[in-house]
Amino acid sequence: MRFLLSTIGSRGEVQPVVALAVRLREMGHGAVVCAPPDFREWAESLGVAYVPVGPELRGTARRGAGAVPTAEQRLRMVEGTVTAQFEAVRAASEGCDAVVAGGALAVAARSVAERRGIGYAYAAFAPVSLPSAHHAPPVFRMLGQQPAAGPVDNRALWAEDAERWNSLWGPALNARRAAAGLPPVEDVRGHIFTGAPWLAADAALAPWPEPSELEVVRTGAWLLADDRPLSPGLERFLDAGEPPVYFGFGSGRVPEGLTGLVIDAARALGRRVILSRGWADLSLVDDAPDCLLTGEVNQQALFPRLAAAVHHGGAGTTTAAAMSGTPQVIAPQNFDQFYFADRVERLGIGTHLRGEPTAGSLTAALHRALDAEVVGAARAVAGRVRTDGATVAARRLIGTR
Repeated sequence: MRFLLSTIGSRGEVQPVVALAVRLREMGHGAVVCAPPDFREWAESLGVAYVPVGPELRGTARRGAGAVPTAEQRLRMVEGTVTAQFEAVRAASEGCDAVVAGGALAVAARSVAERRGIGYAYAAFAPVSLPSAHHAPPVFRMLGQQPAAGPVDNRALWAEDAERWNSLWGPALNARRAAAGLPPVEDVRGHIFTGAPWLAADAALAPWPEPSELEVVRTGAWLLADDRPLSPGLERFLDAGEPPVYFGFGSGRVPEGLTGLVIDAARALGRRVILSRGWADLSLVDDAPDCLLTGEVNQQALFPRLAAAVHHGGAGTTTAAAMSGTPQVIAPQNFDQFYFADRVERLGIGTHLRGEPTAGSLTAALHRALDAEVVGAARAVAGRVRTDGATVAARRLIGTR
């Protein structure tokens, strides 16, 4: 069998579908990933067939790139991505038996599957992105949204969320469906998610709340095994002293001045720092030997050797840290990051920075993360994180036409 795995997003969305593609290939089946061009070279180096869609996303991490778009700009963005997706996903799905949409912005996948008469499944990477009376919808700061400051009516918020989906995505989606000879969609979110979405998140870190109106299929997180060695320079730094603190925001934007605050907080507690450049192209504040700058790195090899990890709370980084037993300090900015920050704090495996980070709040958060109680909880949770999610999903997909 052959499958198309479609997603729109950064590393947090692309890496899981690449993990699923690799697992399907290992099981003797074909898979092609349709995703932004930023990850094509990396995916192809793993032997994954890759079809790029839309523009490169790397520039979104630059300072000044996070301004909330106007209504007119949002409309152009939506029309552009819907058009690009329909064209790329339709071409990439040739000869496929089913299409999997990974993440909420893969808006063309179900329509393409419908037009070809093949199977379709939708996978979310965090419980908070699926409708439930137990939590509010995730926050899209790019749409000007902010986390609720007090008690909320979750059902009412999800109804408002459905209306936003229809008004923002409905016109462009239905125009492309009409051009393909398909009937219009009245409930855009329900159309994409289906009534039985898959949840590709670890049950220990990110469980699905019950009771539920959705028939959620819980596969576990789709993790990509990484056996790359750490660089000699990184190995020397790790061996030269006590376990350091890691700071990285991956493909996300980094608030102004946060790098210096993290380094100062670590130094105040006698800790060295490993700083990841990320898409924001971060740099060190000085040339002192207690800090090391690194590029993209094997987190599965690095994280078990850290004292703590300070990061943005993306699903991939949070799961990697949880799997390694590394205490975490999360400074969330967008979407599911607030959910993962809250889960880390509830599990007692790290801390959640609220509001604008300051030298005091960062030092206190890092001090708490380094506490023996938190270290012990992180190690205990690590023993409960499963690594077979991609296998579970692949087996289910193979049995679903």
